[in-house]
Amino acid sequence: MSNAILWRPQKNSQIQCLACSHFCLIDPGEGGLCGVRENRDGKMHSLVRNKVAALNVDPIEKKPLFHFLPGTLTLSLGTMGCNLSCSFCQNYSLSQTPRQKKAIEGEDITAEQIIRLAGEYFAASISYTYSEPTVFIELVMDTARPAREKGLKNIIVSNGFQSPDCLKEMNGHIDAANIDLKAFTEKFYQEYCGAKLKPVLKNLVKIREMGWWLELTTLIIPGLNDSSEELNKMAEFIFTELGPDTPWHISRFHPTFKMTNIHSTPVETLEKAWSIGRDQGLKFVYTGNVPGHEAENTFCTACGKQVVTRMGFEIKSSHVNDMFCSFCGEKIPGVWK
Repeated sequence: MSNAILWRPQKNSQIQCLACSHFCLIDPGEGGLCGVRENRDGKMHSLVRNKVAALNVDPIEKKPLFHFLPGTLTLSLGTMGCNLSCSFCQNYSLSQTPRQKKAIEGEDITAEQIIRLAGEYFAASISYTYSEPTVFIELVMDTARPAREKGLKNIIVSNGFQSPDCLKEMNGHIDAANIDLKAFTEKFYQEYCGAKLKPVLKNLVKIREMGWWLELTTLIIPGLNDSSEELNKMAEFIFTELGPDTPWHISRFHPTFKMTNIHSTPVETLEKAWSIGRDQGLKFVYTGNVPGHEAENTFCTACGKQVVTRMGFEIKSSHVNDMFCSFCGEKIPGVWK
């Protein structure tokens, strides 16, 4: 029997995966591009349904989510495997190993155990993260449904390359998402991620329509996605299609994986991107991987007062009272409790 969802049979025992926008057509005995979804005798089999390779308790700000249950803990988990092949992946030991035909590691764990652990560590949510939740969608759904019944929120940290069927499967069970908007050109997605931009943009609009709380992250890589023209187009898309209240995290790149020849992003470049986002009308633009920078704090858009002070992933002080600015009463968009 198949232990996977989101697939359909084809001729000659082939199957087509419907989890992501690659829509892999898989021959018997072969796997999809992610390396963790396999055709076994004409049926889809997940190699990671209960095989958790990373499990930690994190501040929710680490996802990063700044406007969703700030100051709370989230139980973060992930398996091996990813549907993208980003040259700059910071979790490549998890994400890329199956694509290299290496052993898939992880500990067997049930949804009940995950939920119990969340309770033991006083986590307010469960985050499906580290690699790509789309490729372990079965574990996501096995856990998300009963987690909600226990009062836990569900979060995905994702590249946004899901299929429409995958988003439909998660609808009603996911509460918040941080999606990597890696660049704003098809060339970048094709050359450095092995994917396409257009499905990501469509999915972002759909996620907004479904009512999940949405925040975006863009890793700014010197010389590749940091031009003023590209950043302006990206910020304009966020403002027009997702709304000015959508938080945008502009994160600093550090050399890693296949991009050790590119230097770290200058802080000035992040500040330029921050200014572009604000000039385009975005209300909440944040810098990432620069602890102590003023742009990691939240300011009220009405009175201009600093309402949330952060140092890295830690909240030092908050002047948000039940989603309203304590100074002037302006609503601060987000889910605050």
